[in-house]
Amino acid sequence: MTYYVLSVITNTGFPYYNLKLKEIPKDVNLFLRFFDFSKNNKEIKMDLDSTSLFELNAGLVSALFEFARNIDKKIEIIEFNSQDRVSQEKKSSKYKGDVLITTQTEPYILHKSVKKKIKLIYDSIISTKVPLDSALEILQNEEDQIIDILTDKIARDRINKQKTELTKISHEYLNDMKKYGLTGIAITSFDLSPLSIYGNKYSLEDIDDILRNIGIFPEIPPLEWIYRQSFTSTEQIWVYIIKSDVGPTVDGLFEPYFYLLFSEPQSYLGEFPGKLANKFNQILG
Repeated sequence: MTYYVLSVITNTGFPYYNLKLKEIPKDVNLFLRFFDFSKNNKEIKMDLDSTSLFELNAGLVSALFEFARNIDKKIEIIEFNSQDRVSQEKKSSKYKGDVLITTQTEPYILHKSVKKKIKLIYDSIISTKVPLDSALEILQNEEDQIIDILTDKIARDRINKQKTELTKISHEYLNDMKKYGLTGIAITSFDLSPLSIYGNKYSLEDIDDILRNIGIFPEIPPLEWIYRQSFTSTEQIWVYIIKSDVGPTVDGLFEPYFYLLFSEPQSYLGEFPGKLANKFNQILG
């Protein structure tokens, strides 16, 4: 599972809802992602000189560092996204209230896809609760829906329905391509959360470790692929990442699968990634 905690609060700090999906692993760097669904009504814009700006940043960093230390965490990176004020206000004006949703996740999952998942949760559940400080609690069926979205239940169900055929064709490919260095095949959701693994060498937990060690993933057009180097504690690995053009549609959101190929370093798989993608698309489409 790539999502560990999801929280819904207000911009003023009211703690409305907290969902813990899984224990946070030890000695693993995770991302805390922020998604703002508030309407910005502020007209004040501060123009600070360099000294005042430095003092403001120093106070922020000191407060965050002290807070993180008190909860036994370590902050290594804080990323700010600067946007044009006018365009940001137009963009956020469709939201009501002061809702801020945060989620603690694996660092390798695709931020744009995470944002689409969180927006789906906001649109279908949270937006009906605003204002949060006087809202009723999240119902059990609503929490189940949130968990289903974060854990890709519909995408998993489609894979499970085709489990026999996917396993059969994967084992055939692994046997045929073993001499070319192919060691494993996996399917992930549209945010790169691992859903299934084929072959005897790796587990889903191993895939987490391999993807953590790759770094940033670029945008990949449908039915194209890239390859990246990675490693485990015992070996170097090449990972081919293929974007399918099939997947479930959840409340209007299309969620295409990714197919991953794991191979020995310097392996040459030629056009095999495209062959596998076409076959898997036929099964899962």
